[in-house]
Amino acid sequence: MSLKIDQPSVVGEYDAAMQALLQLVWGEGFLSPGGAAEVACLLEGTDISGCHVLDIGCGLGAIDQLLVSCHGAGSVIGVDVDPALLRQMDARIERAGLSDRVHSRLVEPGPLPFADASFDVVFSKDSLVQIPEKTALFAEVERVLRPGGRFIASDWLRGGHGVYSGEMIEFFRLEGIAYNMASLAESTAALRAAGFAEVEGRDRNEWYLALARRELAAMDGPLQPAILAAIGARRTEHFLANWRQLVIVLARGELRPAHLKAVRPG
Repeated sequence: MSLKIDQPSVVGEYDAAMQALLQLVWGEGFLSPGGAAEVACLLEGTDISGCHVLDIGCGLGAIDQLLVSCHGAGSVIGVDVDPALLRQMDARIERAGLSDRVHSRLVEPGPLPFADASFDVVFSKDSLVQIPEKTALFAEVERVLRPGGRFIASDWLRGGHGVYSGEMIEFFRLEGIAYNMASLAESTAALRAAGFAEVEGRDRNEWYLALARRELAAMDGPLQPAILAAIGARRTEHFLANWRQLVIVLARGELRPAHLKAVRPG
């Protein structure tokens, strides 16, 4: 779940069944694809050792744990609008013995509740799509970063412009989650407009299309008994339909996951 800038937050979009399904498919503690390997890919070429990190849309906290335990972050503050997710994150972090370095914070829609130049890194994994006004978001990210600080994010972007296809509208219906989508070109332009330098965008459509096909095969095969036991037949069929539609819109190029990186000038 993610922070929203200018429209009411929707708390509880990730209900218990969705959390159970996503963790069976993506790994325990993860609400976005790729697990630890995709986090490492996103951080490729960037050293966050000793950095003070803000994670926007931290969810269940598995990524925040990784940022410290595997990638050397000095400390992480994870923010989210959903208190139920944060309670689970706090329990995870306590079990990992990282409560002195990883903290959660419940936030309300609006500007980030941190002072200027508070963080070395602002990180986000696949939650920015739920924030409607990218210009306001990126301005806030730039504000809370220290000079020379880095913005590192992955996001669900769209291919092309204009009206969505019927296939994409059906995907949104099945997802049941707010999607506020920009293209890769629009996202990188918005980062530059917010004052960022060294702006990079990396299309990940090909990677996730291949992975989503493997995920669907697993859900419709060896994972299905565990999914049925966890969420029941009705929700299982819903999520199978959802994943079939996911593969369709990825193959069409309408849904285009991407990495975004930028630096606040010193």
